[in-house]
Amino acid sequence: MKLTFYRGAEPNFGDELNAFLWERLLPPGFLNDDPKDLFIGIGSIIWDSYPQTSKKHVIGSGYGGYTSAPDVADGTWNVVWVRGPLTAQKLGLDPTLAIADAAVLLRAIDLPAPAAPGGPAFMPHFESVARGNWQRACTMAGVTYLDPRSDPLLLISQIRAASVLVTEAMHGAIVADALRTPFIAVTPTHTSHRYKWQDWAQSVGIDLKSVDVPPSSLLESYVKLTGLRGQGKMSTAVLKSRVLEPVQASLTRRAAATLEGILRDREPQLSSDADIARVTERCVEALDRFVSEHR
Repeated sequence: MKLTFYRGAEPNFGDELNAFLWERLLPPGFLNDDPKDLFIGIGSIIWDSYPQTSKKHVIGSGYGGYTSAPDVADGTWNVVWVRGPLTAQKLGLDPTLAIADAAVLLRAIDLPAPAAPGGPAFMPHFESVARGNWQRACTMAGVTYLDPRSDPLLLISQIRAASVLVTEAMHGAIVADALRTPFIAVTPTHTSHRYKWQDWAQSVGIDLKSVDVPPSSLLESYVKLTGLRGQGKMSTAVLKSRVLEPVQASLTRRAAATLEGILRDREPQLSSDADIARVTERCVEALDRFVSEHR
């Protein structure tokens, strides 16, 4: 069975959780490179582009709207459980299959100790790292900057140590919630990343209250204004040119001031201890059944 998850040009925290979580939860040799059976793990990776010849086993994944919804009733899908009720509804699944994002299973393994106790931290979406000036904004605001491209074990340690995590990255919130670090959700800059947040939040009983933050750079402003990705060579070169540095600096200062205001005025969120324990237990039970059926 082949472990399947998204991996782009740069690593991304949520996706890279797959690389170490499953080897700690599954029996030795359970995963291999045989594409006949695909183990579809953490991420918004229920796509319509998987090979028809492969059996697709969905283990806590979600539908994010990045492709058309696949026909999971075509005989090539085995849905063990999905991230949340919106995914189940979109795919026409039994609502009982909507449990939680599989990253909640971090609660079932040994994890690195927290970093030295820290204050508030901020994690942008990995696309915002390239577009924005968030590391500088965090320095200005006195907030620990968490780069979602960093080693996931380091990030887990830092999240556990944070007093509160402000995060544009959904898996920052999922991991924080699982490990009982209060979080404040930031509305993603690009609209395509927003649907999945509600899917996860509903699975753990959270009435999500996202906050908007202003762009930290001209390129982020362009993405917010146009809805485009801001990855074109021309737009990137122009919007990052030296002549516009005073404008960039002004936007970064405003973003930093907004972070300070959010931490001062907004109440962090956290699912209840009962809800997170319940979904963790259900995920463990579903995974154990799946393993016993496919050994």
